[in-house]
Order: sequence, then C-alpha cells, then structure tokens
Amino acid sequence: MDGRELVRAVKDIGTERGRRAWLSAWRRRRADAVGLPRRGAERARVPGLLVGTEPRPGGGVLRFARSELVVRVMAGGVVFWAWDGAGATPSYAVVGSGPEPDLRAVLEPDTGGGWRVVSERVTVAVSRHGAVEVRTPGGTVLRRESPPRWWEPAPLAGEGAEGAGSAAPADAAPGAAGGTDAAAGGTRPAGDPADSGPVGGGRWVVRSEVPADARFFGLGGRAAGPRLRDGAYRLWNTDPKGGFGPGVDPLYLTMPVQMVVADAGTHLVFHDNCWDGRVLLREGEEGVGSGQDRPGVSELRMEGGPLRCWVLVGTPARVLQGWSGLTGGAAVPPEWALGYQHARWGFGSAAEVRRVVAGYASRGLALSAVHLDIDHYDGHRVFTVDEEKFPDLPGLAGELREQGVRLVSIVDPAVKAGDALHAAGLTVGSGGAFVRDAGGREVRGEVWPGECAYPDFTDPAVREWWGGLYEERLAQGFSGFWHDMNEPVSFAAFGDTTLPRSARHAMDGAGGDHRQGHNVYALGMARAGWEGLVRLRPQERPFLFSRSGWAGMQRYGGTWSGDVETSWEGLRASLALVLGLGLCGVPYSGPDVGGFGGSPSPELFVRWLQLGAYLPLFRTHSAIWAGRREPWEFGPEVEEEARAVMAERERLRPYFVTLAHMARRTGAPYVRPVWWGAPEDRRLRDCGDTFLLGDALLVAPVLECGADRRAVRLPRGRWYDTATGAAYEGPGQILLDAPRGRIPVLARAGAVLPVRAASGDGGGVELEVWAPARGRTGGGVVVRDPGPGFGAGVVERYTSRWAGESVVVEDEAGTAVRDAVVRGL
Repeated sequence: MDGRELVRAVKDIGTERGRRAWLSAWRRRRADAVGLPRRGAERARVPGLLVGTEPRPGGGVLRFARSELVVRVMAGGVVFWAWDGAGATPSYAVVGSGPEPDLRAVLEPDTGGGWRVVSERVTVAVSRHGAVEVRTPGGTVLRRESPPRWWEPAPLAGEGAEGAGSAAPADAAPGAAGGTDAAAGGTRPAGDPADSGPVGGGRWVVRSEVPADARFFGLGGRAAGPRLRDGAYRLWNTDPKGGFGPGVDPLYLTMPVQMVVADAGTHLVFHDNCWDGRVLLREGEEGVGSGQDRPGVSELRMEGGPLRCWVLVGTPARVLQGWSGLTGGAAVPPEWALGYQHARWGFGSAAEVRRVVAGYASRGLALSAVHLDIDHYDGHRVFTVDEEKFPDLPGLAGELREQGVRLVSIVDPAVKAGDALHAAGLTVGSGGAFVRDAGGREVRGEVWPGECAYPDFTDPAVREWWGGLYEERLAQGFSGFWHDMNEPVSFAAFGDTTLPRSARHAMDGAGGDHRQGHNVYALGMARAGWEGLVRLRPQERPFLFSRSGWAGMQRYGGTWSGDVETSWEGLRASLALVLGLGLCGVPYSGPDVGGFGGSPSPELFVRWLQLGAYLPLFRTHSAIWAGRREPWEFGPEVEEEARAVMAERERLRPYFVTLAHMARRTGAPYVRPVWWGAPEDRRLRDCGDTFLLGDALLVAPVLECGADRRAVRLPRGRWYDTATGAAYEGPGQILLDAPRGRIPVLARAGAVLPVRAASGDGGGVELEVWAPARGRTGGGVVVRDPGPGFGAGVVERYTSRWAGESVVVEDEAGTAVRDAVVRGL
C-alpha cells in the first residue's frame, strides 16, 4: 500500500462502504491464511543433461536427467513445446485440440549433442542442457530460451528424494505428477489445500534472449506501450483503483503474449499459463564498431502452473493470422456498434436519456447507442431495473431504436447476497453457482450492491445458467452488453481488490483455486454471456465487450480501456492500449473518450474525440462526479468540431465494417502500428504516436497540449494528406499542420476503400480511390455488411491503375467501376 492508498483507506473508515471494504480486506486475508498452503522449504530443479529422445509426429520427446520436453512443429509453422508432461490442451486460450502436427517435420541430431526439428518456415533446436532456439529457415536465431528452473517443495524429513525432482512421462495424462491439472494448466492435481505443496506445482522461471535490435510489444493492455521498454510487467488482471496513466501497471487485461519485432524477423510467443506472474524486459544494445552485441532479454516468472509455449514466426500479418487460427477468430460486432456511442455513469432517469438523445438529434450529431451504467439497476443489483427512474424500459428502448439508437446495458458479475438471483444461483448444479472457499463456504466480497457472491464461470453449468439470465436484458430492450468489475473486483481497503487466492474454482472439472482462476474469470464470463445470447437470439450477432479478459478474449467480443485518467497522459495511454491489444489478437477496443474521472478542457476533449473516431470502439464515458461528455456542453466551437469528427466516422463506417470482417478472417487488427508492413524499418518500430487504420489510412493524432503542427513518420510509398490532397513520399518524416479542428490523416497511394455515399438515403456505399503513383498499381477489399446474422460477407477485391491520363478501378473480373470517386489527381 502506497501513501495515497493509505490516505484513501483511512478516509474510507468514515463511510459505510469504507468500513465494509476494511472488513472485506481482513476477511480475505484471514481466508488465505487458513486456506492457502504454507510455502515451506523448496528445492530448485533444472532439466539436467539430455539422456534420450523419442520421435513423434512433427517433432518428438527429449528426455533429460530431471525433466522431459515435448517439441512439435504444427501445420503452418506454428511451434509448440512443453515441459514435464504438460499438453497443448486443455487450455482456455487454444480452440479445439490445436493445429495438427506437420508430418514433414522430424526430430534429427543437431550440433553440440543437441537435436532439432526442421520445417519449411521455422527450425527449432534444443541443446543438450535444455535450451530451446527458434530459428529462421536460414539459421538466424529469433529467440533463445534458456533451460528453465523450477522451485518445488522439498521432501519432509524422513521422506525420500524420489519424486521430488523426477519427471512424469511425456504422455502423462492430465492430473499426473507433473502433468496439467486444469484447463488453465496446473502441474499437479488440485488437491487438498492443506497439502505441503502449492496447488498446481512449483514456481518457475525461464529466461529468453532475442536479437539486440528487437522491440517488445503486447502483454495485453499496457498503458506504457505500445513499445514495452525496460521494466517489470505483472500478469494479474487488476483494477488500479482510480484513473490510470502510462505509469500504472498492471491493468484490467493482461496476458502472457509477446510480439517481438527485429531485423531478422517477427515472432509471437505465448506461454499458456494463467497463473500470477511477472515479465522482466530489457531491450538489447548493438555493439559499436567491433563491440559485441548485448541481446534483448525477456524473463518470465510464474507462481505455478505448466511451462508450455507457442511460437509463431513470419510477417506481422502472418503471425496474427496464425494466432487467430490458434485461439479463434474475432467476433464481428453488429454494424451499428461501429458508430459513435455515448455512456455515462449518472443517467438518472429515462427522461435524462431522452434529453441527451434529443440533444444529439437536434444538433445533427450522429449517435448509434446509449449505454446505461449501474445507476439504472434497482439498488445496483445486476439483472434488475429501477422501476421508478425507468418505468418502461422496453418502451424507451423501442422509442430510441426507431431513431436509430440502441440501448446497451452494463453487466457486473457480483450477485447481492440474499436476493432472488442469489437464491436461484444456489440451485445450480450440486453445489450452487458461486465461488466457495477451501472449507466449502461461499466466498463473499464487497461491490456496489453491498455484500455479494461471485458466480464461478469456470464451471460449465454456471456459464449456462448465467447465459440464460440475459433473456431478462433482451426483454428490457437492450441490444448490447458491457461487462464491468470482472477482474473480479471486491472492494478492499488494502491488498488485492479481488477474491481470496484460496477461493476454489471448478476449472472445468479439474479443480483449482483463485491463483489459477483469477486471470480467466472475465474470459469465462464473456463466454457465458456470448453463448447465452447466441442461444437466445441465434439470428443476431451479439454485441459484447468486457473490461477484463485473457488470451482468446476476441472470440466473444472486445474490450475497453477502463478508467483512464482525464489528462494528456491518459490520451496517450488510450492509443497504447488499443495498439497493444490488437497485437495480442483483440482487435475491437477503445478508450473512454475524454477520460473517466475528470473534466477535460475543450482542447483535450476535441483531441480525444479525434483519436476515438479512428478507433474500433468509439465511445464517450465518464464517472458520476466527472464533467459531462456531450459535445455541446463544451461550447459552440467544440460542437462544430465534434460534428465534423462524427460525420467523418459515419462516412468511414463501411470501411470499419470491412476491417471487422477482415479481422475475423485474417486476424489483422483494425488499428495497426506503422511498422505493420515494414517491420524491418527501425525508425517505424520506435514510433508509437501514429498508427495505420487498415491498409489504407495513416492517422497521426495530436497528443500534446497546445500543438497545432506535428511530425509524422511515413512508411515507404506515396501518401496523400486527405485534407489538402498534398502528396508525400516515404519513408521519411514530414511536418504537417494540425489545427484544433482536425488531425493529420493520410491515405496510401492506390488505396481503394468503401465509404458512405455522399448522396442518397445515407445507406449507400461508394468506393473512394487514391491515385497510385505513375507506373504503379493499387487496390483494396470491400466486405459489405451482411446483416445482423453470422453471415461472413462476400469479399470484393478491386485494383486501381493509370490508363492514359486517368485512373481506372476494376473488380476481380476486370470490369471497370464507373461510380468510384478518385482523389489525389
């Protein structure tokens, strides 16, 4: 607890909620003192020397003196390895059983007494001490993972050493000594908490080296990104207790997924382990003259669970396509969810909602959805409605829908103890729906309704029950849902604001405690909601996004920033979060425009609005004590600037539809770092204040107070300023005007993108084409909205080229497109 938290905790004693938070914290500490195994003497273990091998499809088993390693190269060049009997499944991240082994890849001897598996796209080499190298086909090392080290309970006096450091067979079944014990992947059965060893096995550490020029990205949502500089990054989903900026870590959504970009190539590494951990990063340094390079280092320390790893190698596009195939394609939001949305904690009544919606309509400001926060609940209780403030919520939803505005509901996981929903949950399955402690007692925490119980979303029966509860929300007229407080949060005056680590979870039949279940709690909640909505309305794509989650979150929807602070630093953190999450396979995300807890200046609000217009989730949101976020509340000048921003977002909505469908098909995020197409460009790798929106647009938001010009670094090729039509050649850096009314947005020469037609009823789509450079061609893809269902949409491909003195656009059949709008001539 730092000084600020101490002051806050002392002040809280004077409030009823504060006193309950103190009680909750003591209760959690007491539960862990009783329910967690005590850490006694431990013994370190390393693999030892290689003593034998056994070929298997796609690779084989390598047996060391004190461990075993399975290495497989899968179809498409995906690499998997695991120690001590851990398998690729069960897993909360990987879909199905994972990819099939590449039968052409075989285990063969390597130099120095090691072995290797060679495939078309990648080579994996294992030394006789257990170090694992990932190499390009040309032999360049992309990653070298040193032999791991485990710390395991030492045998008690009188016990033999046998088994303390022995390895399980490589084909050991889950639950065997050293094998996985849960879908989350422990390394021992989740036995009695009083056992001498920790549930899931011992702690472990593994140290990896990467090329000296490499840059690190990912690890979920990190405010300090997108490039992750030297430091420690915790893997534990955390509510930061208030607004956050670039210096706060961890945040709500962490995952052990890194993308590493170097001259030699790009690779993504995923250590499939949902326990608490830390990643220590240190960028490398190239030697001057004949000096020796110092490699970059990534050290992963986990508190338990399996040591299993996936690596994907290739271009950034190929890597994320493989990641999408491994963990599942991204959910495609409904078309309306790609427009501007307005939220507020503090919509006090239906009349207030109508007033705000009418304000947008009367001023000609586009609005797609309004989000209701916890204040629309009856006593903050989930799946209820305050009938006094919202006497006819279905009627309100229908009224707004006629105006093209949807209602979106918040959903919190905590259930007030003693109410009707809690009573219904007690009848689920054999032991009820809620998380229990080591003694079988229901775990209680403090959240907005008061004392609450927590559904165990790692139990399939609970997920099915919870998913069915969304029927009430649909009947109230809601079209979408945002999951909040699902790290999960229990208010506490000190320590972790979550459940006791000793709390027990089903872990999909394997059993485990909250050390395993914490990071996947929100993922399970998202799955429950998604699957329930699909059952209830099978003809509609659900709209769901979540504050917390884990690897594979994209299967069920997206995420948002959480309580980003209202500051210029918060604005910069907003972009870092979206870029980082996209590189971890979660393409649909966005910040609270304007920040959550403060009152932005007109300039800050406009700059945030301009950034948000080019991000997937475009939503204003604020706390009940914060300033308003309706654009007209900032004055007529801001209102006019906001009108232009929102109109441009509406014009680009068909392009966002295309990006959403292509994200599902290819894994490519909507928002991409500027090095996406040129990862070998070191200057682009260090550029974190500019991004690509798809392949066609480069966006340079203004992130500094008072700036009216900004430098923009361009990738190679010709780029057009969309405001002035001026052409610039990359690679290189240019200086562009950025008056408060707009930010620099450039279009790639040759790009073909769909936009909303300027004429007609507002629903038509036309092609906007930016002239290619002379002697060059361009192109683009279009996926038109297939409707509210799960249709994939037809991919239309177009090319652009010069024909004499004009630019022509043709479809795949070579037929000219007559109504395309050509710019940049």
